Amino acid sequence: MEYAEYRARDAVGLAALVTAGETTPAELLDAAIARAEAVNATINAIVRPMHDLARARAAEPLTGPFAGVPFLVKDLSQDYAGLPTGSGNRALRDVPAAEHAEVVRRWLDAGLVVFGKTNTPEFGAKGITEPEVNGPTRNPWDLDRTPGGSSGGSAAAVAAGIVPVAGANDGGGSIRIPAACCGLFGLKPGRGLVPAGPSYAEHLHGAAVDGVVSRSVRDSAAMLDVLTASPDPGGPYLPARPALPYAELARRAPERLRIGFATDSPLGTDVDPQAVAAVEDAAKLLEGLGHDVEPAKTGIDERRLAFDFLAMWSTQLAYTVDEIRRATGASRKAFELDTHLVAAAGRVQSAPAYFAAHERWNTYNRQLAAFHSRYDLLLTPTLARPPIRIGELDTPAPLRAIGRAALALGLAGPLTRTKQWRDAVIANLAPVPYTQLANITGRPAMSVPTYRTPGGLPLGVQFVGPLGGEGALLALAAQLEAERPWSHLEPPL
Repeated sequence: MEYAEYRARDAVGLAALVTAGETTPAELLDAAIARAEAVNATINAIVRPMHDLARARAAEPLTGPFAGVPFLVKDLSQDYAGLPTGSGNRALRDVPAAEHAEVVRRWLDAGLVVFGKTNTPEFGAKGITEPEVNGPTRNPWDLDRTPGGSSGGSAAAVAAGIVPVAGANDGGGSIRIPAACCGLFGLKPGRGLVPAGPSYAEHLHGAAVDGVVSRSVRDSAAMLDVLTASPDPGGPYLPARPALPYAELARRAPERLRIGFATDSPLGTDVDPQAVAAVEDAAKLLEGLGHDVEPAKTGIDERRLAFDFLAMWSTQLAYTVDEIRRATGASRKAFELDTHLVAAAGRVQSAPAYFAAHERWNTYNRQLAAFHSRYDLLLTPTLARPPIRIGELDTPAPLRAIGRAALALGLAGPLTRTKQWRDAVIANLAPVPYTQLANITGRPAMSVPTYRTPGGLPLGVQFVGPLGGEGALLALAAQLEAERPWSHLEPPL
């Protein structure tokens, strides 16, 4: 199969060709590998090729809704038995997983042919994908810029035409941010809907979930059906699913929606005029489709929410570093300086302070529910500015020097209480201040690629739905996709 024919179809379309006998899984895999070999040296999206395993699988009889479709999984949480899940970390790059993650098992049961794992920042802890161990992933639309993170490798691979859809996960925006950077569709499902087993009941108190980034809404809808086909008996919830498949809900016209929009940064930091223009453009598009759109406020102290999110994230990172060192015997050198510093911030938190931060999640849930009693959806920018340049968020050299000295002297904890550290944290969150709300509250949210800057860079907009709102989000996304198609747009690689 020629690349143009392969690139012209989404995963649902490729599966239909296999079912009709018009192509074979082996032919599709050859096309995917050929494209990867043509562009991966440039974008660095795939960090662990699995070609031999994939070719053996493509030669087997395959069944399921995506039988024979090439696929990539993210090298974080999405364990593939017998292969390492590197998580962007030196200590884990050679430690094989004992069993498949439940989401990987469901993808395999759906007939997908996994042929590689995609790049991620160390432990998925940043909204960019620039791990020291693997090097940065580059945005196919501008190689000097980031594809976002932490699912940046997956998003770059999809945007570059290696696969039509790829595995991703989202603990603070890591599906939506790279989707926005790369001109893709990205849906973060609500809390508890997608299983986190077998190793976990849930990730990050339920703030982190697995999903995909894709070029088409129908691929994401069909993938959500695969991932939620049955409840996880080891999970903390029995999630409610709609009576109809998500793929069917995505095909139905949405009802007339009440949508409140906001563009100010929750952190009080600057918002690029292009991010504001993206929301204003989406509002006009929505009004033209018959929806009611107006400025609105959530009533949530989202700056405090951001720091409560960081309280959870830094504490979790401290645990992760300690557990990996215990399990592998790794030295401090196996972890990036930034990881050590964020972990140090977690270690100096008191247990009562941590509990108080987590308790405020309940307040945010109630406040967002009150917002959704007035509006069906919240519309914001996904990014506060167009995709940033590679290296732009590197920790400043003076702070790195101070950080190394503080670690050596056992003073990293006090360092993370200084204004210099706080300013660095805010600088890292400033480009992506909108996405953590949906993670903390467990609400479904999506980034839709309706906008391009005058320079041609993608810049998505975010919609946050109420509990159980995945179907409504997918229906609206499909309506927007029909009105302003994007899947045919291809970067100049």
